[in-house]
Amino acid sequence: MHRFVGRPGGNPVRTASIVAALVGSLVPSLDDAGHARTLWRTWSPGAVLLTAAVPIVFLHVRYQPTVEFAWGSTDVGVQLSDLAVLAAGLAGVVAGLRLGFAPLRPAAPLWAASGLVVVVILAGTVHPELGDETYPFVTNLVTAAKFAEYLLLAVAVPLLLRTKRDLGLFCAGVVCWSVAASAWGVLQFLGAISEFEGKRPGQREPSFLGVHDFAALSAASLALALAVIALGAAVPRRRTFVRAAAAAGVVGVILSGAIAGAIGVGLAAAAALLVGRWRRTLTRGGVSTIALLTAVAIAGVLLMRAGSISDFARFLGVGERRDDRQVETYVQRTLLAYIGFEIFLDNPVIGVGWQGSSEVDNYGPYLDDARRRFPDTPMIAFPSPAHPWGVQNAYVQALADLGVVGFGALVFLLAIVLVHGIPAARRGPPAASLAALVGVGWLLAAAGVWNGLGLVAGIPLDALTWLAVGLVALGLAATRGVALEDA
Repeated sequence: MHRFVGRPGGNPVRTASIVAALVGSLVPSLDDAGHARTLWRTWSPGAVLLTAAVPIVFLHVRYQPTVEFAWGSTDVGVQLSDLAVLAAGLAGVVAGLRLGFAPLRPAAPLWAASGLVVVVILAGTVHPELGDETYPFVTNLVTAAKFAEYLLLAVAVPLLLRTKRDLGLFCAGVVCWSVAASAWGVLQFLGAISEFEGKRPGQREPSFLGVHDFAALSAASLALALAVIALGAAVPRRRTFVRAAAAAGVVGVILSGAIAGAIGVGLAAAAALLVGRWRRTLTRGGVSTIALLTAVAIAGVLLMRAGSISDFARFLGVGERRDDRQVETYVQRTLLAYIGFEIFLDNPVIGVGWQGSSEVDNYGPYLDDARRRFPDTPMIAFPSPAHPWGVQNAYVQALADLGVVGFGALVFLLAIVLVHGIPAARRGPPAASLAALVGVGWLLAAAGVWNGLGLVAGIPLDALTWLAVGLVALGLAATRGVALEDA
C-alpha cells in the first residue's frame, strides 16, 4: 500500500520558474565563447538534467510531494529529491555507457573513501540488529540507504559535466537557486511571506530549505564566487556572475544566522586565498575582495546571533546569568554533544549503531549525569522520547553511532578529497583548477555546517557534500585531459 502525501506551503516551488531565465544570463559569465542561444545547442542533456536537479535537492522536504510505502512497521517516504538523485545517477550511467567511464578513473581514491563511509554506515545499521531487539532496524536501514543514495550525485558530476560549458551551466544553476533562496529569505525577514512557523520577521530565516541547509547553499554560492576571484584572469568571467554569486551567498549566510555556516565560509575563503597565491593569479584587489566578503558574512552572522552568543557566554561564566529558564541554543548543543561523547566513551570502537544516539535506551543512562552538569538548563532541552533531538553535530554523532571506525572513515573521506583536490586546484589547467577549487570550497563549507547538524539523510547538506566530492573528481579528470574539453 502507498499513499500520496501533499506538503503545505508549496509557493517556493514556483520560484524554480525563474531559474531558466537567470541561467541564460549567467552562463556566459563562465565561458565567453558564445551567446546563450549558442550555449543552448551545446549543453549536453545530462548537464541540463543535473542542473535541473539543483532546485529539487536544495529544497526542504515539506515543500516536496511525497509517496509513502508501508514496509513492516515503518513508512518509507520517497520524495521528489530522491527521484532527482536517482535520475542524475541513471543519466550518469547512460553517459558512461555512451562516452566511457574514463572521467571516474583519476578519482579512484575518492570513490574508495566514499564507498568506505557507505559500508561503515550500512555495517553500523546491521550490527545493533544482531544484539538489540529494540533497535529500529528497518527505519534506520532506510535512512542509511538514502544517505548512500546521494553518493550518486558525486558519481554523476564527472560523467555528466564533460565540457566547460556544461560546468558553466551547472555553476550558474547553483547560483540562480541561491539568488532565489536569498531573495525568499529577505522577504521572510521583512515579514512579507511566511516561513515554517508563520510570519516571524527580523530573525534568522530558513528560506525554503531550513536554516542550516540555507547556510550550506549560500556558503556554496559564496565559495564559488571566491574561487573565480582567486583564479583571476585564468578563468574567463563577467562581473554579473561573480556579483550574483557573492551577493546571494553573503545575504543567505547572514540571514540563516548559522555559526556553522560562518565557519564553512571562513574555511572556503582560506582555501581560495591559498590556491590563488600558489597559482599567482590572485591580485591585491582580489585578496581585499575575498577578505571583505568573508568578513561581512561572518560579522553579519555574529550580529544575527548576538543574543545566543551572549547566552552561551553567561553559561561559561562571563557576565550575570539570567533566570528566565529559556532554552539557550548553544548551551543545548553543548549538552547534546556531552551526551553523545559519553555514549562514545562507553562504545568506543563501533558505537551504538547508525542513528542509535537518538534512541532512549542509548542516551537515557546519561541523563541524570547531564542534568547535574547542566543544572540550570530547562528540561525540554534534554533528549526524551517526545523530543529525541539527536546529537546535532555530525562529528560527535559519528563517534557515538559508529565509534572510531565511523569517525575515522568520515574524516578520511574529507582528508582524501582535500589531499587530491587542493593540488589539482593549484597545478591543473584553468578549467580543472576551477572545478577542483569549487569542490574544495564546497566541501569545506559543508564540513563547517556539519557542526550544526547531525548525520541526517536526504537533506540539502548531503547533496552539497557529495556534489563537492564530484567536482573534485571532475577536476582530477580534467587534469588528465578526459573532461572539461571545449564543446
